[in-house]
Amino acid sequence: FAAGEVDAVLIGADRIAADGSVANKVGSYPLAVLAKHHGVPFVVVAPVSTVDLATPDGAGIQVEQRPGHEVTDVRPGVPVAPVGTQAYNPAFDVTPAELVTAIVTEHGVVSPVDHGTLAEVCSRSRSTKS
Repeated sequence: FAAGEVDAVLIGADRIAADGSVANKVGSYPLAVLAKHHGVPFVVVAPVSTVDLATPDGAGIQVEQRPGHEVTDVRPGVPVAPVGTQAYNPAFDVTPAELVTAIVTEHGVVSPVDHGTLAEVCSRSRSTKS
């Protein structure tokens, strides 16, 4: 980023809330923060089936917690941390909508990201199925 060699960041999404907040694999949120800091567009590319208009914002997205031993052990019985160490191991993180430049779907592009425009793109999806 600092060298100016990144033109845009593209990520997928496991779930998109109505406000445009995005749940994706761990590391997506800090990547969005870096992109914002360096003035690089952060673009989510996902099918409208990942949009959940019933979830108002990222706070409503439940993040799966993976077993701690996945990061404290190299393999079963071979720890890389002191025995009994507790580890926080979320499967996803949530990127707030204000860090998302655009959401690209098969039915259109949402930019700037907001509830109304996202709902409109989702309604196009429903109307093409009729």
